Amino acid sequence: MSTSSAAAADDAWTPRAFRVTQVTRELSDTVTLALTPVAGAPAPFQPGQFNMLYAFGVGEIAVSLSAEYGASGAILHTVRAVGAVSEAIAARRCGELLGVRGPFGSAWPLAAAEGRDMVIVAGGLGLAPLRPAIQYVLGHRSRYGRVIILAGMRRPSEILYREELERWADRGDIRLQITVDRAEDGWQGKVGVVPALIGRGDRLAADTTALVCGPEVMMRFAANALLQAGVAAANIHLSMERNMKCAIGLCGHCQFGPTFVCRDGPVMPLARIAELLTQAEI
Repeated sequence: MSTSSAAAADDAWTPRAFRVTQVTRELSDTVTLALTPVAGAPAPFQPGQFNMLYAFGVGEIAVSLSAEYGASGAILHTVRAVGAVSEAIAARRCGELLGVRGPFGSAWPLAAAEGRDMVIVAGGLGLAPLRPAIQYVLGHRSRYGRVIILAGMRRPSEILYREELERWADRGDIRLQITVDRAEDGWQGKVGVVPALIGRGDRLAADTTALVCGPEVMMRFAANALLQAGVAAANIHLSMERNMKCAIGLCGHCQFGPTFVCRDGPVMPLARIAELLTQAEI
């Protein structure tokens, strides 16, 4: 589904001031920031949506909400430092301010998936946009059928949310598999790309709901594997990533064929974008 982008504020162009209340170091270049509004309450959001985070004097980037509300109603964002703006945001300390616009965009179809089996496929930092959906499903476990979570990371030292993944793995009511592209000393788990895990040992019904997020090439292969395993294209949902600047479909930076990722996504059904995924330079 798609929502109107200006969901969070009377003026979608004006960032609200949020204070950093907690910084969690996830990886050497990745942190999770807990943000609390200086005034008022954070706007409600749905898993899969994103905010625009603004480092004052540096710039603004789109970042998915990466967990259900934290303590005291804080919103959480996991940020990898890969450029000037993300480095400035990831360097924020407790007590410092960031600007926040949002939330924007479409959400994972969690209500429509009730009563069905679910397959959740994450690649690297793609686990962050999927994390609030997983938390919701696990918090309402009786509403869903089988739940299979497949996560792929580059190497064991780059496993995101390691402690939470261990808690999920200890549950007896889901199946979690983790694979890495390259093993390191002491790694006893699976090695290989995450799409190769899809359908292995599992018969997937056509109405299985699949949620996929990660590098685009990984999502293409994952989508094909899900189709081959029997999942209908209309039930496969991908979270697309493009260079989003305005977040409300005006600037055109995130154009993806005839769609705009900020306005029509980021979560989109495969049936809508399958042909676009096969086109070079879109």
